[in-house]
Order: sequence, then C-alpha cells, then structure tokens
Amino acid sequence: MFDSLFTTKGDQKHSFTIYRSGERTDLEDWLADHGVSVISKSLPHGGPEPFIEITTDGEFVGVIGIRELEALLEPPIARPIDSGVSTAYKVIFDVLDGTLFQSLNRRELLAVSREIEERAYRVGKGTLRVSFQHFSIFQSRVELYRVLATETELDIHIYGTPDWTPPEIAGITYHEDTTNSITQYWSLAYDGGLDQRQMCALVARESSDRYQGWWTNDPDTVSALLQTLESLSS
Repeated sequence: MFDSLFTTKGDQKHSFTIYRSGERTDLEDWLADHGVSVISKSLPHGGPEPFIEITTDGEFVGVIGIRELEALLEPPIARPIDSGVSTAYKVIFDVLDGTLFQSLNRRELLAVSREIEERAYRVGKGTLRVSFQHFSIFQSRVELYRVLATETELDIHIYGTPDWTPPEIAGITYHEDTTNSITQYWSLAYDGGLDQRQMCALVARESSDRYQGWWTNDPDTVSALLQTLESLSS
C-alpha cells in the first residue's frame, strides 16, 4: 500500500555523525540496532558536550545533543493534552525527519504518534487519518481519541480490519478494511488544519513483531499519505 513511499525513503542517504569523547554511547548502539549507519568522531578535551550531526543526501539537517536525544527515545507515554509533550517530541520530527528506521518497537512508535496527536489537538482543526491495522488495536485508544474528537473540531478517520466494533463518537468516522491492505501498516497523517507547517505523518510496516518506519513534516509526503488513506474510505 505504502510501498512506493518506503522505496523513496530508502533511496535517501542519511548520515549520522556522533561527536563524543570517551567510549561508545548508548545512542550509537540504538541507531545501529535500528539499521542506521553511524560515524563516530572524537571531541577534544574540554570541548562541547557530545552531539550528533545529521545530513540528508549531503545536505546539513541539524544537530542535537546526545543526552537530549537519548531522553527522547524512551519518553513516558502521555496523553496528548498533557502540557510540554509537543516541545520535546518536535525535536524527534525535526532532526530525524524522513529517516527510515529498520527496527522499531511499539513503544517507540507510540512516542512519535503522540507528537501527531498533540499537534492535532493543539491546532484543533483539520483532518486526522489513522490506520490501526485492526479495530481491536484501537480499543485501548478509544478514550484518548474521544478527547480529541469532543474537545476539538477535528475530522477524525479511523481505518482497520473489522475484528471489533468501535463505539460511535461524534467527530470520528470508521472505515473497514475488508481487503486486508493495511494489516501490516501503522500510520497517522494530519493535514495541519489551515497551517501547512503543522502537517506531519508516521508510517510503519510490521514484520516479525518489529516495524520498519519513518515520520515526516514534508507537506507533499503528508498529502500523499492522506490521499492514500482517503482512497480506502468506504
């Protein structure tokens, strides 16, 4: 379903250079375990705190301190209305935007999902489309999405294989995937309401209880994801 977009992301060349003093960091191991190539360089004695530099296709993307990024990779799972969540998670989007990770677990994907849900809640308008693979997976998320639907003007669309009957909630439309075309995919896409700068999306493909996935702020890519999900509407 999203295979062509995965191919595009796979063609991009991301370079992660970790500047550190002393021994190998946990972040280097995390990136290596998730299929990301890393180059390590030494910092001089008395230099800055260890940091990571990211480039995409040879162009500079940004830098972030290793301590800050390590903290973000294992964040608490919070409700989207909790204050302060988006400021931290936005760093993940901005610095790692478009990076194709080969091995993500559900908790890591939930952490990134929070940024999309938080943005949608904060803006309070626009369309949010989410595929949960199976409706039964959405069961544990019902109350969170009830908040999103009742406290905002969001138009929310939930997609999944019909293995459970979700409750009727004003503002939420359910779409049954009877073709099993999304059973492998976990995806969220938000159109940003009237603000293109708030557009964001996440797509992950399941394989053996792990996920290959990426997230993005790129408006064109987000639009493509929204259109792909909308085409499944019934």
